[in-house]
Amino acid sequence: MHTTTSTAVPAPTTAERVRTALIRADTTHLAVDGCDPIPTTVHHLHTDDDVAIVVPANSTAVAMARRAATGLPAVLELTDHSPLALRNPVRSLIWLSGILHTVEEPRLLAAEIAETLPHPELLDVGHRSELLRLSLSSVVAADTTGAEAVNVVDVLEAAPDPFAALETAWLEHLEAEHADLVVRIARRIPEAQRGGRIRPLGIDRYGVRLRIESGRGDHDVRIPFGEPVADPSALSRALRLLAGCPFRNGLHMRS
Repeated sequence: MHTTTSTAVPAPTTAERVRTALIRADTTHLAVDGCDPIPTTVHHLHTDDDVAIVVPANSTAVAMARRAATGLPAVLELTDHSPLALRNPVRSLIWLSGILHTVEEPRLLAAEIAETLPHPELLDVGHRSELLRLSLSSVVAADTTGAEAVNVVDVLEAAPDPFAALETAWLEHLEAEHADLVVRIARRIPEAQRGGRIRPLGIDRYGVRLRIESGRGDHDVRIPFGEPVADPSALSRALRLLAGCPFRNGLHMRS
């Protein structure tokens, strides 16, 4: 599987994609030498270089982190799956490496995080769950274009895509209600590359990504908007313009 892209095509930076994955990654595991990968329920970039992670309180990693006076080398793997039933649903993988530490007052930190990330698992910290922090030392991102190391400072300074939390609903709506719109947008792809089933793969402020599933494999294509968009109304208009349907009211999801 490969992606059609170009340095001239507007797209999020790799650091921005990492920040977005921290919001929408649906499968995450903490890897520590000496124990099996541990599913995590919360992952939140909290301070200058720390990721707060919630894991089961009885997990081996918690016991190991408590015994490690100077911290424990660990890797947090985040997997971003498409919300649609694609043949290959994995869109990207992110590996956050660093040193794992315990937290002195985990319930206090959980309450602080809940002010910006009101996740129900934070209420269980100190009971069946435990809060750990991963001090970042390196970041690697991989998708259909390949793998790339990302400077930690760039990740800390980047912002997630403004549609990260809304993307799932938009993709599901396009797939279920506007297949004709997807076909129209796909006309911007060279005809020789359009053979196969065309599915919406991703939406961000710079454009839309399509997945072409064919007998020769999967092929991803990015189609940029005329200019970056910042709100749902502008996104709706941009999608209609790509499809050649510049209706005033754009595309709206049913409430």
